[in-house]
Amino acid sequence: VQLQASGGGLVQPGGSLRLSCAASGDIFRINVMGWYRQAPGKQRELVAQITNGGITNYSDSVKGRFTISRDNAKNSVHLQMRSLKPEDTAVYYCNAVEIRVSAGYPERYDYWGQGTLVTVSS
Repeated sequence: VQLQASGGGLVQPGGSLRLSCAASGDIFRINVMGWYRQAPGKQRELVAQITNGGITNYSDSVKGRFTISRDNAKNSVHLQMRSLKPEDTAVYYCNAVEIRVSAGYPERYDYWGQGTLVTVSS
């Protein structure tokens, strides 16, 4: 599975930005797609994720401001970010999760795209 992210950039506080991630390769393996971010000096954290069935999950810090969506026909996932704050500044990473069953136990495999920088500043 290969992931190609796009859409980062510089935006003023209160502004909006849309990130996109296109998946290619063995996409049938993917169970969940999502976005993580990593700010300078901080650990990578989950932003939002969406399952094959459309179930979404958001971090508390972005609920009500960010919307994740998935286009299964185009094998892509999007993150619409609104009301951006300076604390949203980070490198955003597209993520895809494959759950395999080995010896009866589920195993998680993560695939990562290259990061895309989002800077929220006036």
